[in-house]
Amino acid sequence: MAQEPEQEAAPPGVDLERPSVARVYDWYLGGTANWAIDREFGKKVLSVFPAGLYCARANRAFLHRAVRHLVRRGVRQFVDIGSGVPTMGNVHQVADEVAPDSRVVYADYEPVAVAHSQVLLEQHGDPSRHAVINADLRDPDRLWELAADTGVVDLDEPLALLVTAVLHIQQPGPDGEDIGPRAIARYRDLLPSGSYLVLSQITDEGLPESIAKQLGEIIRLYDSNVTKHVLRSHAEFRALFGDFELLDPGVTWTASWHPEETGPNTPIVDFASPNESAMLAGVARKP
Repeated sequence: MAQEPEQEAAPPGVDLERPSVARVYDWYLGGTANWAIDREFGKKVLSVFPAGLYCARANRAFLHRAVRHLVRRGVRQFVDIGSGVPTMGNVHQVADEVAPDSRVVYADYEPVAVAHSQVLLEQHGDPSRHAVINADLRDPDRLWELAADTGVVDLDEPLALLVTAVLHIQQPGPDGEDIGPRAIARYRDLLPSGSYLVLSQITDEGLPESIAKQLGEIIRLYDSNVTKHVLRSHAEFRALFGDFELLDPGVTWTASWHPEETGPNTPIVDFASPNESAMLAGVARKP
């Protein structure tokens, strides 16, 4: 179980009236950028879905392995959208284990995620190679502009775009309908040739019966108390990559994606079956 962090004053703009997806996820991962309202909600979720904690950590392990794999393929630039709060190894920390010349821009809409990322980068980062921006996944052109303005990444050169454990959270447009796929399509257009797209998200397809039942209950809990969710089938998730070329092993479970890329600081999560991780993952290259 995650430890209870010492309470600190919330950064300006942080809503403590409702639990936050990013802060609850941080608590699952053992972080300290969360408050009592987030921890209480997280405990309620885990009382229904105990495996949720391990699913979150399996996704973080996938992120680590994807970054290490892409660095070995020559990638030195990363843009991490919906990066969340700094817990259990950020992209720049993982990339630096293999390539100390890598560059990373983090983007998040959650004020606490941006505030804590700024503190982390000030203490343990390099301002010439690492930056964080307050930006919204739903506005790709503005986010791209802000990322370019940091001077950290060259958006005319190949890079890796990461959107992990984000797209199952509804991304409402002006009419309230989910525009997540439309936004990802725009990012595919913006990415230079030779770039990579890294995605993961919860699915309700192909799960063990017990996991599927518990997942349904916690999705209803989230929908009623935090934010609406949009779960996708294997085919719907695959469609998010468009005509990009999926790397082997294609779309798979987070627990199954290139386990040989596990690094010294990667979370270790053992499942009886990979589909217990409840989250699909994939990495694809733009031709």
